[in-house]
Amino acid sequence: MSNSVIIGQYVPGQSLVHRLDPRLKMIMVFLFIIFIFLANSWMSYLVLTLFALLSVVTTRIAPSFVIKGLKPVWFLIIFTFILHLIVTKEGDILFSIWNFDVYSGALWKGLEISLRFFLLILMTTLLTLTTTPISITDAIESLFQPLKRIRFPVHELALMMSISLRFIPTLMQETDKISKAQASRGVDFRTGTIKERLKAVVPLLVPLFVSAFKRAEELAMAMEARGYKGGEGRTKFRELKLKPMDVWIFILFIIVLITFWILRT
Repeated sequence: MSNSVIIGQYVPGQSLVHRLDPRLKMIMVFLFIIFIFLANSWMSYLVLTLFALLSVVTTRIAPSFVIKGLKPVWFLIIFTFILHLIVTKEGDILFSIWNFDVYSGALWKGLEISLRFFLLILMTTLLTLTTTPISITDAIESLFQPLKRIRFPVHELALMMSISLRFIPTLMQETDKISKAQASRGVDFRTGTIKERLKAVVPLLVPLFVSAFKRAEELAMAMEARGYKGGEGRTKFRELKLKPMDVWIFILFIIVLITFWILRT
């Protein structure tokens, strides 16, 4: 299970995407997500898909590793597609399966929503794969710096988000460890009725929550022992600074968005 979930994991590397300023990466991902929901034609979706695939190649991370890591969300993507085929009754009837009519509008909507979901998950996953939790914390704190004027706890919020992302793989490994221990004691998670499977999950959830609270307490005690008192008066060993390459990549991204907008209209 831990090897099949890559959300929250960081893969060290020296690719162009790894060396890109984390603030620009977060802005680009945020804008990309917005433009995903503005796409309304095959050409606009093609531009976004090509950019996403180019981003995967540029990270120098094996595409098979990325695809394998997205395995848990494939079920949701396929389920969304099938659900639209069943619910949507727009357009012409393309074919019938077991007296069930599949409409052209349903096929288009299913592909559209599924592709949106896939691109959204892919780009956010690439962000965590190529950016360390510390860099994400610094980027969030830098981007939300103006909110400090109204006494918004920017540093604490950035730290919580970074810790949450960091502990996703840890919790997945803990879940895998506990499930194997329970299976060795005769607990069956794969067979039986839905009610029986839900009952089998209870012995998994209880030790998982206990372990999560224990880790949270140990982390809090470690931070307190090191004198952590929030973001006030803290300095940084590495300051975020834009490099010329960052600016050129962002300009290229803007050109992609302009091309998308032209094809969209």
